[in-house]
Amino acid sequence: MMAGGIGVSMESTGGARAPTTVQELAGALAAPVVPARYVVRGQHDHDQQPATAVVAPIPVIDLGRLFKLDDTTASAEEAAKLRLALESWGLFLVTNHGVDAAVMDGMMAASREFFQRQPEEKQRYTNLIGGERFQLEGYGTDQVSSPDQILDWSDRLFLKVEPEDERSLALWPAHPETFRDLLDEFTNKCGEVKDGLLRAMSKLLELHDDYFVDQLGERADTYVRFSYYPECPRPELVFGLKPHSDGSVLTVLMVDDVVGGLQLLRDGVWWDVPVVPHTLLVNVGDQTEIISNGIFKSPVHRVVTNAKKERLSVVLFYSARSEREIEPAILSW
Repeated sequence: MMAGGIGVSMESTGGARAPTTVQELAGALAAPVVPARYVVRGQHDHDQQPATAVVAPIPVIDLGRLFKLDDTTASAEEAAKLRLALESWGLFLVTNHGVDAAVMDGMMAASREFFQRQPEEKQRYTNLIGGERFQLEGYGTDQVSSPDQILDWSDRLFLKVEPEDERSLALWPAHPETFRDLLDEFTNKCGEVKDGLLRAMSKLLELHDDYFVDQLGERADTYVRFSYYPECPRPELVFGLKPHSDGSVLTVLMVDDVVGGLQLLRDGVWWDVPVVPHTLLVNVGDQTEIISNGIFKSPVHRVVTNAKKERLSVVLFYSARSEREIEPAILSW
């Protein structure tokens, strides 16, 4: 089946088993084509994208300065930068965040090793029950809800990490052997970053320090998504991740320290998010935009692919449990 001369679906490959993941599909392609199910019909044609990539001047927040109680000037300067980031971009980088570089590098290396293992080993952690029924957690690709659905050019491992007693450890990779311990430590350290930022955000709105933390609740949900974006022969035709905003309170990302691809929409233009090794990238979610009365922005973003290089990211989503009601805070100004 042809797709406007762009590519072929796997049904036309002589009856061979269709690859179950994008990684397998990318390795099986013998020509610079992509299957029709991944082609974003017409969307790229309407992008207001400059002729050359424009890197977003996203604020960089030094958490050491932000939380420096004995230097009110330094703290106030970082708080002003944080407010600018929250109100204008909805996304910012953090340095001096307390997550050891060794933990970050180890987590990325273990994640990459998992995606490089044999398909049959990764399928032990599949997100398909009985090979058909989709579940949120596990390893695999998009949930397919329609034969016309356009798919993302990415595979992912999606796991619940908090509350700890709700972890489905059977879906946590046992290999590499460092994976589980690294994920536990990375989750705990990033949780401290999240709590500190939420308290700083409450102060910016002149709310009590724990206002945003309280909105999450004592048993808030935290999920981690390991996203793997294989090389794509026609990156201009697909998305690694389609344009969207996050439904979370906050999203904390550790992105590939070599290969970019995350883009942010602002003023009708898609900006490249810079790659800065050993920083964390923090993204405001829809729940925070609601709680802040729209003052803090939940940005629309996407991931584009690369023709020559794979890309990997590790993303933590912090959200209130589904049964909690989220509503705008009553501000005093």
